[in-house]
Amino acid sequence: MTRTATIPARSGGQLLADALAVHGVDTVFGVPGESYLAVLDGLYAHREAIRFVTCRHEGGAAFMAEAYGKLTGRPAALMVTRGPGASNAAIGIHTAQQDSTPLVVFVGQVGNDFLGREAFQEIDYRRMYGSIAKWVTQIDRTERIPELVAHAFQVATSGRMGPVVVALPEDTLSGTATVADSAPFQPVQAHPSAAQLEALRELLAAATRPLVLVGGSGWTPAACEALRQFAETNALPVACSFRRQDILDHHHPHYVGDVGIGVNPRLAERVRRADLLIVIGARLGEMTTSGYTLLDSPRPRQKLVHVHPGAEELGTVFQGDLLVNAAVEPFALALSGLRIETPRWRDTVAEARAELEAWRARPAVFDQPGLDRLDLWEVVNTLQRAVPGDTIVTNGAGNFATWAHRFWRYGGLRTQLAPTSGAMGYGIPAAVAARIAAPDRNVVCFAGDGDFLMSASELATAAQYDAGFLVLLFNNGMYGTIRMHQEREYPGRVHGTALANPDFVRFAEAFGGFGARVERTPEFGHALEKALGFIGRHRRPALIELVVDPQVITPGRSLDQVAGR
Repeated sequence: MTRTATIPARSGGQLLADALAVHGVDTVFGVPGESYLAVLDGLYAHREAIRFVTCRHEGGAAFMAEAYGKLTGRPAALMVTRGPGASNAAIGIHTAQQDSTPLVVFVGQVGNDFLGREAFQEIDYRRMYGSIAKWVTQIDRTERIPELVAHAFQVATSGRMGPVVVALPEDTLSGTATVADSAPFQPVQAHPSAAQLEALRELLAAATRPLVLVGGSGWTPAACEALRQFAETNALPVACSFRRQDILDHHHPHYVGDVGIGVNPRLAERVRRADLLIVIGARLGEMTTSGYTLLDSPRPRQKLVHVHPGAEELGTVFQGDLLVNAAVEPFALALSGLRIETPRWRDTVAEARAELEAWRARPAVFDQPGLDRLDLWEVVNTLQRAVPGDTIVTNGAGNFATWAHRFWRYGGLRTQLAPTSGAMGYGIPAAVAARIAAPDRNVVCFAGDGDFLMSASELATAAQYDAGFLVLLFNNGMYGTIRMHQEREYPGRVHGTALANPDFVRFAEAFGGFGARVERTPEFGHALEKALGFIGRHRRPALIELVVDPQVITPGRSLDQVAGR
């Protein structure tokens, strides 16, 4: 008797659903589409184990899946229909690529008999997604579904993690095949060698001003704990790269700040003056190097140890003295035995930490007459005191995010969800995904008025799945970041950046949520108490609109100062 004789024939949709179960998927985000009805039917049999989160826009669904993968550390699954649905999802796929987040995207496709004719909603996905995904494939034969889905999860989780796109022609899904399931995927990650660890020891022993810079994806509680012990043992200051601020608890004395947009000038100078940079997991991209200025290219002034899970990343822009192709967890665990006796730089940790605390003090912009009506620094501090330390903070893109990045004290791993890709509209979907993934944790979304309305329809998804979270909506009536650049480059020639907004309080209430409008600092505490209480009782979103003076464009400078007025 052959092995396949006991295997029942299954439709392509059932094979795909069964494959998701094999690979441990527990949540699929998507917008239903006629092109993959067979998969939805297959998932019906797994409805108790695999939840399908029905979203209101494919862009929001893609952001939710990316945030879910970032928060859980496991590859998330996204399903979108062909053509328009696939196009809408591209923003989240690009975010997963730049943020190195494991994500497997399933896209409906026209049948094989129609391919190449520009059929209804047909797109060549290999060409469309080729530059923003690790791998793009199309399953043309039903019997290859288990094989290629397994490979998709393997690619998404191995090396530098990222998105994989799998196109599904309709006849592949409606066809039947007698084929066995694959085994679960096994992520493959590189480990450091003993020689590389010894080389690191020698470089550190010779240093006088070392600095550790951590970032990227793949961090686990064990890796973060190993990093903490390494820093404490060797009296090392630790900074985080752009929007990776939750790798080390901000209350830890060795945390000295983030190296990203609006970096503390004192910290930027420390990076420049370091004689040894130990970079673990971070890509050293544009944001983390202040436009490639903190390090010289191709040969940095500093001695550079660069550790990254993707071999193709090492030496791309900056040639290091020690390049280590390794995932962050095995590398961090391997640091446990590395100890330098009586480090010469011991005093630098306290100095760098003091510079961070000074950077977090009440900013100068509120010292200007008329701009202290709503003190955003006090708002952030009031919120910090009111919620637990493991609260998950999400945000999209805009100047409003500075108030989270600079003044919020992240409580450790998986408390920050923010796109290094700089995508607007990320915060609301990420908050929905966070609340679904961690229903017992508080979730707060920082959003600008322009940023919020790019994905505000996902409040309906939050309401549908009892995913209650708090939105702090910074309303200054404009696309603030673009207005700031506009005033700096073309002062007085404002065009295209003003916004006419709805009544945000009533908007939140329309979804069964809570809404409050705050114009003065003393009003915030009361509104916050009511909002948090509402979330606890009703598990629906709560929104606090902060009426922000347009002049409060950054913590350090007003809009007039940016324009030179």
